[in-house]
Amino acid sequence: MPDLTGLYTTLNMTRTDKYFPPQPVMKTAITPLNASQSVDFEWKSPDPNVQFYVYMHFAEVEILQSNESRAFYVHLDDEIWSDSDTNQPFVPRYLQVMSMEPLIGKNKARFNYSIVKAENSTLPPIINALEVYSEVRFVHSQTDDNDVRAMVNIKSRYKVNKNWQGDPCMPKEFRWDGLDCLENTSIPPRITSLNLSWSGLTGNVPSDVSNLNFLENLDLSNNALNGVVPEFLAELPQLKFLNLSGNKFTGSIPQKLLDKASSGLQLRADGYDSYACEGDQCNSKKSKKFVVPLVVSLTLILSLVVLASLIVTLKKRRTKRSVIKLGANRKDSFLEPKSMQFSYRDILKMTNDFERILGKGGFGTVYHGLTGDGKQVAVKLLSPSSTQGYYEFQREAELLTRVHHRNLTSLVGYCYEDGHMALVYEFMAKGNLKEHLSGSNGNVLSWSERLQILLDAAQGLDYLHNGCKPPIVHRDVKSTNILLTKNFEAKLADFGLSRAFAVDDVSSVSTRVVGTLGYLDPEYYETNRLHEKSDVYSLGVVMLEVITGRPAIVGMVEKRNIVQWVTYLVATGDIASIVDPKLKRMYDVNSAWKALEVAMACTSYSSAKRPTMAQVITELKDCLDAQKVCSEGQDTHQSFLLEVNPQILEIEIGPR
Repeated sequence: MPDLTGLYTTLNMTRTDKYFPPQPVMKTAITPLNASQSVDFEWKSPDPNVQFYVYMHFAEVEILQSNESRAFYVHLDDEIWSDSDTNQPFVPRYLQVMSMEPLIGKNKARFNYSIVKAENSTLPPIINALEVYSEVRFVHSQTDDNDVRAMVNIKSRYKVNKNWQGDPCMPKEFRWDGLDCLENTSIPPRITSLNLSWSGLTGNVPSDVSNLNFLENLDLSNNALNGVVPEFLAELPQLKFLNLSGNKFTGSIPQKLLDKASSGLQLRADGYDSYACEGDQCNSKKSKKFVVPLVVSLTLILSLVVLASLIVTLKKRRTKRSVIKLGANRKDSFLEPKSMQFSYRDILKMTNDFERILGKGGFGTVYHGLTGDGKQVAVKLLSPSSTQGYYEFQREAELLTRVHHRNLTSLVGYCYEDGHMALVYEFMAKGNLKEHLSGSNGNVLSWSERLQILLDAAQGLDYLHNGCKPPIVHRDVKSTNILLTKNFEAKLADFGLSRAFAVDDVSSVSTRVVGTLGYLDPEYYETNRLHEKSDVYSLGVVMLEVITGRPAIVGMVEKRNIVQWVTYLVATGDIASIVDPKLKRMYDVNSAWKALEVAMACTSYSSAKRPTMAQVITELKDCLDAQKVCSEGQDTHQSFLLEVNPQILEIEIGPR
């Protein structure tokens, strides 16, 4: 069969109807090399009872001469689907997106679509984009109409940028971000929790909230809401928690709301001057409200002065002691199990007296080693002058003795003897990810290899977040901390800054800011509130490094964050200007765009707008699937038939 060829334009498209696929997609089209041939699509349905909707999008990308024309029909099996009821052929317009209403297929095992040149057309048919959707029937009740109406109004008024499509509560796996719902088979689901923190809300508190009669938790914190706090919040019958912190409200908090706070409502209004007391304190005399905070403030200041003096004194004393003595009282805290313990003599022997250095860090030096059975290892030796490194060293030892996953570096053993402290890891033959992205080792990772490495890293982080009890946040995800085996399997390393949470605190907890410039979550930096999505942000930066081949900080002089650099280029719609030129365009464009979209979502300023690590894994798998389909298509490019597998299609409720 004859081959297809591609057509391309750099000019932007305009829309003529309600459908508007992405510009980069519509700028490309395929057409047969032979003008007499058709464009054919086929797929096999995994379930004949499932109904499919096929949307085709067309736009002319070439300027046609006066003696040229392009017109065609679309066939489903033997039936013609034309541009209108008059059975006229479809004529694409120059740089104008035109979409064909859905071609519906049902109760068949195989579907065949053909785009056939009209008799009077001088040019072969084209197609720019194809979308296939499967019908999903839900057995669950729909969310209560009043709740739906309220949420739709909030979404429309405040332009909420979340995954708010379809039914707010059901099905559970597609529930809107920030919502919790009460599910009961006897009544429609009702919204019980609404989290709109860090959502960029402006203006007054949305009045539609008053219609959510089952609402128990409402978080409006860290927005730019202004005006007065509305009294209707006190009239929500089920409300138990209300967070108004971090906004620009004026006036006083309504007395009804204060009364409700005295009766059990958890009311937070940090930074709101008119809310200086809680509970029964609000009934005290006005003078008391100011005297008590003043006394407490003076006492606190005095306490801080005394504490600071003690810290300075202790630090001076500690500098006179060796780090060996510092760790002596904590020796037993990470010496289990005994079977993993090496003597210092063992360390000297396996490293051949520290002959080969693999790397250096704030904690000390990493050496290459060989165990008695010939197994290669990496030996991290703590520097005697590193007091801070000791605590990170201890934390990493404790964590790696109890955490095990194929995408986390494995601890072979440790040494704690006469002040000598070392951790022994499995050896990672291909070094770290950054070395391969920079090209310093002469190797260029393929697009598939890059996606697989990102998927491995995401799986390791997902295990820390969801597979460990208590959950763990890595806090220092970066390309140098992603190590590669000889088969380029990625494993996370360097857990010295990792932080475990009590289960109740996993959403966020206040802690000192640590991490690496360029990878640090800006929300965490500003608020000191650590969240598992801080790791999501850092991985998003790594994803941008992998996609672009550039470091986290771009430019020797301007030193711009890679997120800012990519954001500027995304607006151009040119994926080739973003993707690493060392790949020489050997990648699937759709896969690259999807990976970029995931990376940009991960690096959203607001943690609420970032995906979970589990969602990142799903999206990266889709990117890999798209690349594999493209690669297989290149291997069999002489076949003129395109097979579409609905099982790998993303389930949505309508076209873009």
